[in-house]
Order: sequence, then C-alpha cells, then structure tokens
Amino acid sequence: MLTLIRREPTPFPSVSRLMSSFMNDPLFTDPQSVNTGNLALDVSEDEKTVIVRASLPGFTRENIDVEIHDGVLTIKAERTDETEERGENYFQRERRIGAVARSIALPSVVDDTQTAAELKDGVLTLRIPKSEKALPKKVKIG
Repeated sequence: MLTLIRREPTPFPSVSRLMSSFMNDPLFTDPQSVNTGNLALDVSEDEKTVIVRASLPGFTRENIDVEIHDGVLTIKAERTDETEERGENYFQRERRIGAVARSIALPSVVDDTQTAAELKDGVLTLRIPKSEKALPKKVKIG
C-alpha cells in the first residue's frame, strides 16, 4: 500500500527578514551593553512646548537619567534585580531587568533650563519649552 503525504509549499522568506533574524541572534549582541533604541517614545509639540512621553514601567526616578545636549534628548534607565526568590524555579521571566536607552533629535530649538519632568504610572513625561528663537514672530509690514 502506498501512502501519499501532501505538503503545502512554504513561502520563501524575504531577505530583510532573514538579515534581521541573523543580526538579532545572541551571537552578535553583547548582553552587557546598553540596548539603544528599544525605549518606546511619543514626541509631540504645541505652540510653545515639545512633549516627550517614554514608557518606563517598573523604573523609579532614581533609575532614570535624562539629558538634553545640542538639541538631542537622551533618556537612560537601568534596573537590577536585587531580590532573589528562594525555592522558586522560573519557567518564564519577561519582566525587564537591565538597561534601556534612547537618543532622539528634538523637533525644535528648546530652552532646556525650564524642562519639567514627571514619572507617573510607568510613563515619563517631559515638557520642554521651545526657545524664544523657535517661536513664530509677527512681521509688521511698513
């Protein structure tokens, strides 16, 4: 008796997907390095302020470093797991420990001396006033 097994053709993976998978292999990443670019941010602005919201669940104020230099905002946060649960065997650990960082160019010239920062419910909100130079000015026609 002859048994036939029918297999559906599998789609050929795209080159970009293959390269992404290849470069994200643990062999090519340093586990001790700061992972830049993996911090989720929202950047918006109104007439007078640039507003940045960063998702930092589980981080405290003491774990977060914010710097603005030459129009580039850098946010770094680091958390270590200081408690060890005795008698537990983990099947899965997904809560982040380690460091995250992100640097972005701000969309306007800002006055970084007046920046307000608030950490609430795992979201860091920065309100950075625009510089007087960046605000629109009316031109009187003579």
